[in-house]
Amino acid sequence: MTTPATTATFTDITDDDVPGVAALWQECGLTRPWNDPLLDVADARRGPASTVLAARADGAVVATVMAGHDGHRGWLYYVAVSPALRGAGLGRAAVAAGEAWLRAAGARKVQLMVRGTNAQALGFYERLGYEDQSTAVLGRWF
Repeated sequence: MTTPATTATFTDITDDDVPGVAALWQECGLTRPWNDPLLDVADARRGPASTVLAARADGAVVATVMAGHDGHRGWLYYVAVSPALRGAGLGRAAVAAGEAWLRAAGARKVQLMVRGTNAQALGFYERLGYEDQSTAVLGRWF
């Protein structure tokens, strides 16, 4: 199965895509025990401020990006490419699709979070022009 990035089309996922999306995220090591991917997909699809976009090949989801915004800044999450298709430009295409969705939604800036231990992803995003924002991300579970 090959999917050149130049022909990849990212569109909003459908209900039928959800199991494949969750499986891809798990295959790519993006999920954690405290983040249910099915719940994350449902939350992103619930309102107009976020979405999950996917590219497909042979009927299967092969790349994704989740995008959301708060009216000012946009965020990218779950940028994933099937390991068998890495290096073909699908990651860049996924980021570009997420950024385009955010621009159309009115976001003026795009941000993303990468685990500090993920040197490969950090290098990927740096090559795309993303820079460390020298900001600490704080959080608390409800």
